[in-house]
Amino acid sequence: MNRSTEQSMIMGKAYEYACLQTIHDKVSKIRPVTIEENSSFAVAKQCFECVTETVQQDMLKSAAAGIDVIIQMEPKIIEDGRDALTIFLQPDNIARTGDIRDVIIIRRDIKWEIGISVKHNHAALKHSRLSQHIDFGNEWFGLPCSDKYFSAITPIFNRLIELKHNGVAWSDLPDKQDGVYVPVLDAFIDEFNSLFKLHNDKVTSGIIAYLLGSNGKDYYKLIHHNDHKTTVMPFNVCGTLNQSSKVSKPQISIPKIKLPTRIIELAYKPGSKTTIVLTMDNGWAISFRIHSASTIVEPSLKFDIQLLGQPADMFYIDVEW
Repeated sequence: MNRSTEQSMIMGKAYEYACLQTIHDKVSKIRPVTIEENSSFAVAKQCFECVTETVQQDMLKSAAAGIDVIIQMEPKIIEDGRDALTIFLQPDNIARTGDIRDVIIIRRDIKWEIGISVKHNHAALKHSRLSQHIDFGNEWFGLPCSDKYFSAITPIFNRLIELKHNGVAWSDLPDKQDGVYVPVLDAFIDEFNSLFKLHNDKVTSGIIAYLLGSNGKDYYKLIHHNDHKTTVMPFNVCGTLNQSSKVSKPQISIPKIKLPTRIIELAYKPGSKTTIVLTMDNGWAISFRIHSASTIVEPSLKFDIQLLGQPADMFYIDVEW
């Protein structure tokens, strides 16, 4: 892990702790709140304590702004009651199952829960990897990639293995784009389109389930920005968010998200050799930017996946603090 990646991890974990602590401090004035202090909590707390006091205060202000909005959408959080509200941080390995929620809020007595995906200064949907050993079709859709796909990418990654053994830096690779990125992306596009032709419905629904990381569970995304702004984005795919409590309706209404029914195109972004764009109906558009995730050449590449277009019934709220 390079220094930049490590710092990003620390900031992300610290912000998770800030969100958890903010929920506790706000809600405990109204109803009982229990924090489950698991190993993820211990790591997040340690990360929070190692950043400067100024950063801590900014994170707490950011978290407070975002949690206030979520409470307006979820009155069951603050509904007066004798049952305790339980909050905890999920282990990192849970994300491998497709559930990217970091903070879980539960009322066990009424069998109700919501989750929050916490992001510090980035809004990426996923950071998926490609390599000669990664079957993206199986991981994303449960549909194995073809031998043709692996035959196309294996020589490229074998070359990267050799370069790694020689300690070559990515910055010293003159044909990084044309010799690595483009042929890998070409193979990815061909395989994606082949899977789509064979399994239309499964790929169309599967790509959204995979990229949103819901795994059948709705959630909120809470994004801290360094310019004193917090973004709250509900992902209400299954329609389980925004429930009324016994005494209150949500102050902010969240519609159920309209999913795509067909894929229109997967093609290069005009003028780019590193980014491809997936366009679907109902307003969905997603970009995949391929890049190296280290200083020294490694036999794997990373996708930075961003939401470019979204349905009209999907929205976000920016709050300044």
